[in-house]
Amino acid sequence: MRTIFVIGLGLIGGSLAKCFAKSETNHVIGYDIDQQTMDFARINGIIDEASSAITTAANKADYIILGTPISETIELMQTLDTITFDRDVIISDVSSVKKPVMEAAYHLQNSRIKFIGGHPMAGSHKKGIKAAKEHLFENAIYVLTPAPSCQTQAVWQLQGVLEDTKSNIIELQPNEHDEMTAVISHFPHLVASALVHQANKWQETHAFIPQLAAGGFRDVTRIASSSPELWQDIFYHNRQKMVHLIDEWTTEMTALKQILMEHDKEQLTSYLWRAKKYRDGLGAKEKGAIPSFYDLYVDIRDQTGAIASVANLLAEENVSITNIQILEIREGITGALRLSVSTKEEQQKSYQLLQDKGYELMLEE
Repeated sequence: MRTIFVIGLGLIGGSLAKCFAKSETNHVIGYDIDQQTMDFARINGIIDEASSAITTAANKADYIILGTPISETIELMQTLDTITFDRDVIISDVSSVKKPVMEAAYHLQNSRIKFIGGHPMAGSHKKGIKAAKEHLFENAIYVLTPAPSCQTQAVWQLQGVLEDTKSNIIELQPNEHDEMTAVISHFPHLVASALVHQANKWQETHAFIPQLAAGGFRDVTRIASSSPELWQDIFYHNRQKMVHLIDEWTTEMTALKQILMEHDKEQLTSYLWRAKKYRDGLGAKEKGAIPSFYDLYVDIRDQTGAIASVANLLAEENVSITNIQILEIREGITGALRLSVSTKEEQQKSYQLLQDKGYELMLEE
């Protein structure tokens, strides 16, 4: 029996605890500053034991997972460094910025601690323990950044524990991890927030902007609705790369502005085609930060059961919908569903099934 201590039972920490608790070889202890969160986790079997004392629980653990924001994670590492462990303990985190965490790991003095940085690249629009799902990490990339002093055996042991997540584990250096997540995760969030601020300013001129802000605008800016406290912590710890990307973005926008000013239709079309080609190819071979998907659009009427009819039809033929989005639905008229499936074969099969039932469709190639 191995004992896993999860500190911080939010969406990520709670989901990891739920993955670990389903295995009979694990005993999961949970800690959270919110007592109601711990009570919910214990009552619902997300953890086997709740602890109100970090030091006491840490002394029982073989593995400690820090499911906390970056700044809190670094503080907790310093606290754990002072504990007199009677055995070696493997500690990992879930932070989306690895360099500051690994710098803190470099300064750990406790010879019993084997620190391995971690970042499960999965999430949800929901937050908190009630949103925890044991399948949250399935097929997602799970990045490990072992400390230089950490032995390979410890990495293998942690990978064995993480098998319960059914994620795809890769090892990266902290700096390369931070650069990639800055480009595909952190900076887009910053841009989304800036776009929302721009729309808010334009609302002073055009009062109907909130009513018109639908479809593409909502898609592009959805991530701006995430926790401001969490994201300021991420931006703070990855601020140098954020500043660099803002400089690059400014250069990119200046070049695009020039294309528009020159009325060069051919160059603009080429610019848009290159963007489409790269975007459509993301995740085509394997799942990662942007998962593999194949879309089809289904016209439906605004009536009770319309969405359920489409979903049930595909379910009866064992087609798994990985994502579903309602597009352009207004009362009493025909709108569209965007269905995402994970393979080209399922896309073609879905298209044929729905077409045979009289639905009007469009494939996204």
